[in-house]
Amino acid sequence: MTATPRRRGLAAPLALPAGFAALLLVGAAAAGTGGRLDATWVLILAAVIVAAGSFVAEPAVAPLLGAIGWLTVVGFSRAPYAQLHPTGPAAARAAVTMAACVLAGAGAGALVRRVASSFTLWIVDVPDQRRPAADPAGGPPDPPREWPRAQQEEEAAARPAPPAPGPAGPRWTGALARLPGLSSGIGGRRLLAGVILVAGLPLLTAALVAGQHRLSLADDLLIYLVAVVAVAVVGGFWPAVLAAVTSSLLLNWYFTRPVHTLSIADPQNLLALLLFVTVAVTVSSVVHLAAHRAQQAARSADEAAELLALAQTVLGGADTPAQVLDHLTATRGGRAELLELVGGQWVRVALSGSAPPGATAVRVEPRPGLALVVSAPSTQVTVRLLDGFAAQAAAALDRDRLRTQAAQAEALAEGNRMRTALLAAVSHDLRTPLASIKASVSTLRQTDVQWTPADEAALLATIEQGADRLDALIGNLLDMSRLSTGSLQPFLRPTAIDEVAPVALRGLDAGGTVRLRVPDRLPLVRTDPGLLERVLANLFANALAYSPPGRPPMLRARQAGNGEQSVILEIIDHGPGVPDALKERMFEPFERLDASRREARATGNGVGLGLAVVKGFLDTMGGSVDAADTPGGGLTIRVTLPAASAAGAVVAADP
Repeated sequence: MTATPRRRGLAAPLALPAGFAALLLVGAAAAGTGGRLDATWVLILAAVIVAAGSFVAEPAVAPLLGAIGWLTVVGFSRAPYAQLHPTGPAAARAAVTMAACVLAGAGAGALVRRVASSFTLWIVDVPDQRRPAADPAGGPPDPPREWPRAQQEEEAAARPAPPAPGPAGPRWTGALARLPGLSSGIGGRRLLAGVILVAGLPLLTAALVAGQHRLSLADDLLIYLVAVVAVAVVGGFWPAVLAAVTSSLLLNWYFTRPVHTLSIADPQNLLALLLFVTVAVTVSSVVHLAAHRAQQAARSADEAAELLALAQTVLGGADTPAQVLDHLTATRGGRAELLELVGGQWVRVALSGSAPPGATAVRVEPRPGLALVVSAPSTQVTVRLLDGFAAQAAAALDRDRLRTQAAQAEALAEGNRMRTALLAAVSHDLRTPLASIKASVSTLRQTDVQWTPADEAALLATIEQGADRLDALIGNLLDMSRLSTGSLQPFLRPTAIDEVAPVALRGLDAGGTVRLRVPDRLPLVRTDPGLLERVLANLFANALAYSPPGRPPMLRARQAGNGEQSVILEIIDHGPGVPDALKERMFEPFERLDASRREARATGNGVGLGLAVVKGFLDTMGGSVDAADTPGGGLTIRVTLPAASAAGAVVAADP
């Protein structure tokens, strides 16, 4: 991790106007008191102001502040006041004193800021220690230590945004843009344009000298002030300060008597020059701060737009931690990872993007034990924006875990429901046929009663019916168990419907009454013959149970229209039918209908697994099933199976 940037002191747009105003007040006080504020006190007050300003402000402020302090001392030390005398012992003593104050104040301020920055860095980081690229065991790297929030904000405000990808611009533009704080809020091109305007001030001076007999000093001051304001608007603060100093020197040399010297004979001219420099620097400060605020507003608008896009993405369904990090790296580049503290170790939760080894990383913590680490972004990322992404990533992580917990709870509830239904089946539906078989066998084994052949046949039929019922019930339970565990793997092959349907009717009472209508040219279906036989057997048994006497059910097969490569099997009965509200629920496990099929409830007529097994088998084989009303009354179960694309193709379904 790179060292934390040190503070540079109070910004020049704030320090220079304040220092100039304070020195101007000292001169005004000396002139207003009529000599009671003597030269020594003027020198002391100016030295204190210059030293204090050099101490608290950034280094570039100190020389300018010292120059204005020297002008104040040499102009207001003795009467007549506001008369510049740049030579003599007093001017030399003032120059030495101001230079000493500048050096002492700037040096002490830099030393204090360096010590304070080093002390803060010693607390939050260990010097010369590189962050490891990865844990030897293959885990994520340790997250970098967090930078102090105030220093991150200061660096984000002072650091110019990197250029957008594209053709490289001129080298001088990049060099100007890289100067810290020099073009903050302005930009390298505008800064250079301001310097070029300053270079044009001699041309303005030549024009004013040519028309000097028509203009007064006040006119010259206003014209130069307009030029300084123009430089401030175009180039920002530092070009405007340079323009103000250059203009004051040009005014002093060419337009104040005695001309072509730095001496000022008229006190009003010196006061005008001091006010000119103060006003010019103040206007430059206002323009600079306005540009800086505009840049901050634009950055805040960009952050708000990006957070809005992130929120829309999350609301649109992309609300996992990985998707939030993908959005961050897609818009800002670099590498982003979400780390969570588990058992004293940082565990990677999500990762997106890439960064070169040893890249600078910034870390934010939306909450204790959770950290977002961003490395080498291609565009500037402020701490506020990272806070927003970190909060969204933390919320996405919570939602993801809540969804997992909800799915686990739902699966647990479904398991409890199945166990309850199985217990009900064991307690009632299995005991009923067992009781019939037990009673019939016990009756046949009685030796004291002589049974007629008809009675024995009836008892044996009861035993057979109970055994068949047990076989069907246990078979459905086993099939449902295989479907629930995912262990069913069908063997799909081209199969003829007219070969499977008769086999499915063999074990059913009154199976011979079911009518089969299968066209001779019906295509083969791609299915597992054994599973399809179980499907049709369940559907036939259900249709026979609810068909009225004299109106047996029917199987009708046909090829789907509209060019679809599928075959439709319709099992039609003319019973009481099923309400529309129950047509989907009837295919769920343990949903049983009463004898008239008007409502779903536990009835003791099976455990409600037959249609659930049908749907499960068909889903596994790539088919589908739905229910519809039979014209004239009744229920039609419609089974859709894919047609075989080529005869002889044998395919094992995916497990």
